[in-house]
Amino acid sequence: LSRKYENLKKGESTQKNIQKQKLKVQRLHHKIDNIRTDYINKSIAEIVKTKPSYITIEDLNVSGMMKNRHLSKAVASQKFYEFRTKLKAKCDENGIELRVVDRWYPSSKICHCCGAIKKDLKLSDRIYRCDCGYVEDRDFNAALNLRDALTYEVA
Repeated sequence: LSRKYENLKKGESTQKNIQKQKLKVQRLHHKIDNIRTDYINKSIAEIVKTKPSYITIEDLNVSGMMKNRHLSKAVASQKFYEFRTKLKAKCDENGIELRVVDRWYPSSKICHCCGAIKKDLKLSDRIYRCDCGYVEDRDFNAALNLRDALTYEVA
């Protein structure tokens, strides 16, 4: 009888320890979530503080990115939708036009200098090199192309 009681007591303490560890993990996830939300809020405030006449963002295929098993966790934790909705609200509040470029617009593949489209650009190519001699960071080149995009929707 005493052995059964000892085993039962061990089981109870194990359950309590598991609960404590679950609570620690939940607190950690909550803390990380708060850090991401704070970063989004500060980034949007910094962008809007410069008082631009318009802000251009790209409509991303998030559901398509979620199907990629290598990217899905990272994409899910970035809160793209929350960023977009908060940016829209801040733009409306401050009278800034929010432009949304179509997801199929080849912002990364267009040369900002000459306008040539590079079809064989891979995701691993971090530096954009054009035949005209233009060399720039891939993301900066895409940002310049989004800024100058002619086809967009006003959100």
